Amino acid sequence: MSGVTEDGVEAAVRLASEQDGVLTRAQARQCGMDRWAVGHQVEQGRWRAHGRVTVAVHPLALSDDARVRASVWEAGERAVLDGSSALRWHGLTGFADSLHVLVPWPASPEPWRGSVVHSSRLWAEGDVVVVRGLAVTRPDVAAVHAALWARSDRAAATVLAMAVQQRLAPAERLVLEAKRINRHKRRPFVLQVAHDIADGAQALSELDFTTWCRRRELPAPSRQVLRKGPRGRVYLDVSWDEYGVAVEIEGAHHDAPEHAIDDALRQNQLTVDHVRVLRIPVLGLRSIPDRFMDQVEAMLRRAGWDAAA
Repeated sequence: MSGVTEDGVEAAVRLASEQDGVLTRAQARQCGMDRWAVGHQVEQGRWRAHGRVTVAVHPLALSDDARVRASVWEAGERAVLDGSSALRWHGLTGFADSLHVLVPWPASPEPWRGSVVHSSRLWAEGDVVVVRGLAVTRPDVAAVHAALWARSDRAAATVLAMAVQQRLAPAERLVLEAKRINRHKRRPFVLQVAHDIADGAQALSELDFTTWCRRRELPAPSRQVLRKGPRGRVYLDVSWDEYGVAVEIEGAHHDAPEHAIDDALRQNQLTVDHVRVLRIPVLGLRSIPDRFMDQVEAMLRRAGWDAAA
C-alpha cells in the first residue's frame, strides 16, 4: 500500500480531532498521506469520504460543525463561511437560517448538501478571519450579509440587532459595512436599520411617524416628542389628544430583539380594547409596518375616529 504510514495516519487523526473529526485531502497529504493511503482508510471502512475534498476520520454521520466545515471546503480553496452561518460560528445564538458560503466572483461551485453559495465581487482579504481553523467573514461583515440574504425584512432587522445585542459586532461597524454594499434591493433598508441601531435616540428623533399615518390616511398626530423613561429607556411619544390615543415607539436597543416585535404585537392586541397606549419597536415599524399600523388604525377607530367623517 503506497503512502500509508502509522505516523501519517496518527497525524491526520490528530488534526481532524481539532476540526470536528474531518480534514481535507490536502491536509491529509500534509500529514504524510497520499490519495492511496486515504483511499485505503475509506475502503477499509475506518474513514468516510464526504464530497470531493472532505474526509471524516470515522464512519459515522457528520456533526453539525463538521457539516459546516465540509460546506466551505467543498466550495473551493477561497470559499469562506458567511452570513448568519458565520455569525453562529462566532457565537450567535437564537437565529435559524440556511448554511451560507461566500466565494469570489466568478466562481460558481455546486452547493454541498443544501448549503447556499453566494458569489461576490465585493471581496477584501481583511473581511476574512480564521476561527477554529475555518475561514469565516468578520462578524460585522457577516451580519450585513445575513441581513441582505434574510428571508424577510423582519428577519434582516432581527439578525442585525442580535449581532449587536450579543456583542459580536459594534453597531457603528454595521453602518460602515452597509455603506459598502452596491446595487442590492435591500441595501436602503439594511442601512436604515443599521442607523436605527447605531444612533439610538438620534434615529428616533428623526423619525416622522406622520408619514406612516399619511400613507394609511389616518389623522395626523397632535404631537410627537422624544422622551426618556426609567433605566435610560428612550422612546418617541406620539399622541392623538382628540381621541386619547398614544403610541410609544421604542429604540432598537431591546434586550431581546428576536422577541421584541412579537411581544409588542401581542401586548398591543390585548390593550386595544382597554388602555389606549400602543408600543412599537422601531425595527418592527421598519420591517412590518402594516401589522403595526393596522393596530394603530384599530385603536383610533375604537376611540371614535371615523374615516368617512
